[in-house]
Formats: sequence, structure tokens, C-alpha cells
Amino acid sequence: MKIPPFWKQLNLGGLSLFRPEGGFVALDIGSSSVKMVEAVGEKNGYRLLNLGILPLPPTAVQNNMIADKDVVVKTIQNLIHANGVKATRVVSAVPGRAVIIKKIQLPAQEEAELEANVEFEASNVIPETLENVNMDYQVLNYVEDGSKMDVLLVAVKKEIINSYTQVIQEAGLTAAIMDVDYFALENMYETSYEVKPDEGVGLIHIGARYTSINVLKGGISSFTGDLPVGGEAFTESLSEALKISYDQAETFKVTGLLEGKKDADLAALVRPTCESLAEEIGRTLSLYGAMAGDEGINSMYLSGGGAKIPGFAPILSRRLGVPVELAEPFRNFGLSRHIDKDYMAHAASVLAVGAGLAIRRLGDK
Repeated sequence: MKIPPFWKQLNLGGLSLFRPEGGFVALDIGSSSVKMVEAVGEKNGYRLLNLGILPLPPTAVQNNMIADKDVVVKTIQNLIHANGVKATRVVSAVPGRAVIIKKIQLPAQEEAELEANVEFEASNVIPETLENVNMDYQVLNYVEDGSKMDVLLVAVKKEIINSYTQVIQEAGLTAAIMDVDYFALENMYETSYEVKPDEGVGLIHIGARYTSINVLKGGISSFTGDLPVGGEAFTESLSEALKISYDQAETFKVTGLLEGKKDADLAALVRPTCESLAEEIGRTLSLYGAMAGDEGINSMYLSGGGAKIPGFAPILSRRLGVPVELAEPFRNFGLSRHIDKDYMAHAASVLAVGAGLAIRRLGDK
């Protein structure tokens, strides 16, 4: 089965052609929570209908796959029912670190012959038997006066895809589109910000266990990667430094309150971990050759649960020499009347992947 396209080149000028469309809900199933975003396309853009987050135990998702199906199914059902979501078709994503991404170059050709040639090339560059993966591709651009084309190949092991689609189906829903979190973040950026042809943009998503990096050049992803450190590293460092439980440290990290009192300098306590993560991001980008400058990154946006760690944005900005700010995934969305704006503002960075998924539809490229 060929899964729907991963890649989305959003044509902002085409939004006026959209008719109101319902029936889709985005579920971002992460290692620490399930995030839900429901949006609808309208004449002038998108309207946010629902959003919500429910936590998952640490054992629910392991090694990029759903390990405890029952608890994930129940969490999805609770999230859908608690928010009164009527949509049954789900747009979800697999983690980018579980995906094989390759770029190839081919002679310019028609779609009819492209698919066969892409499959042939894929057998040479993808380190998996093609029968064991779901694969898709997208033409990125034409080069050398249009005589050649750059093509992006994306492949995911079927067992990984199936682990996500099964929990969606067992929750009583239909897995309509499976995307990749890297590309969902790109989708979010294209919808929320102006894409400039010559600008390099870094999207940094700090999840519970991993930090993903996506570098865009002119709106097209030119580099993706992951670091095996995320929000849990901050919690663990606080727990060790203050000799408190993991749960107490997590509460302190999120609220700034320790035993109900704001009597500890959270920013100072997390600074070593901030410096370490910023250094790792900088090293990764240096190896890629995407540092600041005319040929590198001009701005950077943070998302994920760890994006709001006190002091991290300025530390990363100093380390990379570029402006760093929190992403605003819903800045161009209209809001339904019942949306809690305070909750949305508080949760927005966590919902960045979900925002990008929420506007994906069948047939998108």
C-alpha cells in the first residue's frame, strides 16, 4: 500500500479555492503525550476547531513504535471524547528519526515514467528491502536549465507505520494520512510565516526524548536530523541537582514552582543543560555547513515541550549568532468561539507538529 504523500508544498495563493471541509483530526502521538488539533479550511485560510493534550506513561512509545497499544488507544479515545471531536479521519505522523530520507537526481521526465525510475533508484539507495517499507517521493525542483530534477525519497518500515495506524483504528478512527513530523513542522512554518526564497530557516523541536532539527532553504527542507536529548534531560538534571523526585522536578520545570513556592532559580539550574543542548545543535549544524550567514541560517524557531525552558532561546541565539524565537503555530488561524485562548497560547509550542498535520488533506504534495 502506498501511503499518501509526505511532502507538502503549500500554495498560499490557493487558499481562496478551499471550501469548508471537515472530517479530519490531527493526532501527534509522541513519547510523553498525545496531542490533538482539529482545523478546517476556509475561504481565507484555516479555522481552529479543537485542541488538546493528554499525557502518556514513559513505556507507551519505545524505539519509535507504539509499545503499549492499550494505553495509547485509551488516551486517544479520551482525548477525542473529552473535546467533542466528531471527525473520524486521522492525520498523524511517524517520528523523523524512524524515516529513511534520501535525495536523488534524475533526468527530467514525465510522471508516467518517473515512478518506475524512482523505484529502481530507491532499491540502490534505501538500506531496506522495498517490500518491507512504505515509500513515497516528491520532485523538489528542476536544475541545469530544467534538464534534471531533484527528487526526495521517503521510506518507513511497514512495522513502524502499522504500530501507529493500528492504535488509531482500535480507537475507532480511520488512519487517513501518515506524515513525518519533520514535514509537519515545515507545513506549520509555511502556514504561519512568510517564506523568502533566499532565506535559511532552522526549525528546532524539543520533544521529551529527542530534539529534531529541520533546516529550510527557500521553504524546502535541505537538512533534517535528531539529537538524543530532550525535555527529560532537563527534568533529570533538576532531580539530581535538587535531590527531588522526577515528578517534582517535572513540575518545577513546567511551572517554576518547587513545593508550591517560587524560591529556586530555575534558569540558573537548567543553564548547564541549555548550554549543552545548544552546543550539540551548533555542532550538528556546523557539520552540515548551515551556520549563520548568507549561505546559512538567518533565523530559528523553537517548538516542542522544551522550547520554553527559561534561558534556552537566548543561549541558542548567542551560540549560533542568529535570532531565535518561539514558533507561533496558530498565528494565522481563525479561532472557533469555544477555543480557550490562554490554554492555546500556553500549549502552542507543544502543538506545532499537530498544527502542521491539521491542515494536511488527501492528495496534498
